[in-house]
Amino acid sequence: MCGIVGYIGKRDVAPLLLEGLQRLEYRGYDSAGIVVTSPKTPSLKMVKAKGRVRDLEAKVPARFKGTTGIAHTRWATHGAPSDVNAHPHMSGDNKVAVVHNGIIDNAADLRRKLEADGVEFLSETDTEVLTHLIARSPAEKLEDKVRQAVRVIEGTYGIAVLHADFPDRIVVARNGSPVVLGIGDKEMFVASDIAALVAHTRQIVTLDDGEMATLKADDFRTYTTEGTRTTAEPTTVEWEAESYDMGGHDTYMHKEIFEQADAVDRVLRGRIDDRFSTVHLGGLNLDAREARQIRRVKILGCGTSYHAGMIGAQMIEELARIPADAEPASEFRYRNAVVDPDTLYVAVSQSGETYDVLAAVQELKRKGARVFGVVNVVGSAIAREADAGIYVHAGPEVCVVSTKCFTNTTVAFALLALHLGRTRDLSVRDGKRIIEGLRKLPEQITEILKQEEQIKELAELYADARSMLFIGRVRGYPVAREASLKLKEVSYIHAEAYPASELKHGPLALIEPALPTVAIVPDDDLLEKNRAALEEIKARSGKIVAVAHQHQEKADQTIVVPKNEDELDPILMGIPLQLLAYHTAKALGRDIDKPRNLAKSVTVE
Repeated sequence: MCGIVGYIGKRDVAPLLLEGLQRLEYRGYDSAGIVVTSPKTPSLKMVKAKGRVRDLEAKVPARFKGTTGIAHTRWATHGAPSDVNAHPHMSGDNKVAVVHNGIIDNAADLRRKLEADGVEFLSETDTEVLTHLIARSPAEKLEDKVRQAVRVIEGTYGIAVLHADFPDRIVVARNGSPVVLGIGDKEMFVASDIAALVAHTRQIVTLDDGEMATLKADDFRTYTTEGTRTTAEPTTVEWEAESYDMGGHDTYMHKEIFEQADAVDRVLRGRIDDRFSTVHLGGLNLDAREARQIRRVKILGCGTSYHAGMIGAQMIEELARIPADAEPASEFRYRNAVVDPDTLYVAVSQSGETYDVLAAVQELKRKGARVFGVVNVVGSAIAREADAGIYVHAGPEVCVVSTKCFTNTTVAFALLALHLGRTRDLSVRDGKRIIEGLRKLPEQITEILKQEEQIKELAELYADARSMLFIGRVRGYPVAREASLKLKEVSYIHAEAYPASELKHGPLALIEPALPTVAIVPDDDLLEKNRAALEEIKARSGKIVAVAHQHQEKADQTIVVPKNEDELDPILMGIPLQLLAYHTAKALGRDIDKPRNLAKSVTVE
């Protein structure tokens, strides 16, 4: 959600910033802007445009030179998408420019006070308030001007600031919205996401909440908003710039669906312990005695991560026999939940920066809870805030809708469930059975993806549906929820997921030929129960697409997936439905990688 890029060094800055913005397009945005300066010509030059980065690039004049600059892609919160509301925002004297991710909660009050003092606002945004606060600060140093400004604002922010009187530096600050520094050779970068940096450097520093930094071409320093110096050691990121290329695919979503076999192999690599039929999860910092003291597991996530958590909770209950459940983090943090010292809380986030999940983690930590993180991005806020955790190693995921990261997260939960189970009552035999199943996953994923042409034909057959129903029981229900979400996100077709056992309790009234049903029908102890649900739908002339381990007689079409262990089947059964959503969206001409109104990393409420 929104994107920041900044650079200071010797190179021509505008092409670098525009390239960085293009790498952040997947985060979701509706306008973009850029401002540049140089120590030799210390004045700020700015261009902004509603629309895509290409629209901004078309407006940048040929003579738009500078060696220092900041740029932004905006996702509208305060004020509609427009050239004026686009970032950066400039002070009235054209000396201060600010880009900002997040939301300033007390912006309205601050705006009224500034207007009473004679300040004229050009935009409807909350960010412009921050720009004027910095410009009006009596402090002599830019760092102090920014520090004074952020002390009076309430809310979340990741900001980068330029000042015409200080053309040798960029000042940045973070509170609840990611800010990452990139360390180069006599040049420095800043961004809200490492995707904008990896083409130029793999040495990064991630700021903590309440932390600021000053970037100069040959140096940087970090400190708190109170002015105390902090120690920041650069780390090396694993991801290469090539990871963000499409690699011959039409879209990132298609590429990432087809990367899943390799991604699952990565999350398994080096973690299986055949000797004891368990797994090594070094990041957990959890010995056997501590694991046996866990009485409950509560998993918190949002959207796709929440659905992965639902699958994870079922696996933990089945394999470890520990009560477990999943809950949307956005609800948990507001309901004053009872925090139990014997409960293990697991925070799930692809980006590691999801604001609702991060806020839940911080509240849990405040109350003394033990919190584990399951995230994809190394060094992200949730990874740093959690006591321990598991990296899912899915690699960069550029498409707004999550595919390979969802799959890897469910596999990570299988590893956690196996680890907890083997420290408790799961037998060696069952441990070996699950390990054999995990090792089969990459090959089985490849087998599923070979059915793409059949799934494409199905998608085209049902692309004109106005609504679709997804059903499943127990293990199949989270799969149905995630598949329903995928279809909504990328095709804009209304879809609803329901437990198949609940059909008679209301949803059966919807069944008619115009409402296709996608049924998750694993070959497990509930097979006959699921077949009974298909009978009910068929008796009312409903169209059925089954995802099953064998052909289903009552279904109009069946997507057959390979059988794994019962506990692991949900990991595989969602993959063909990712392709179904993709090809439905393609048939409808949707913007697949950047669905309307959505953002990849949700860093505001």
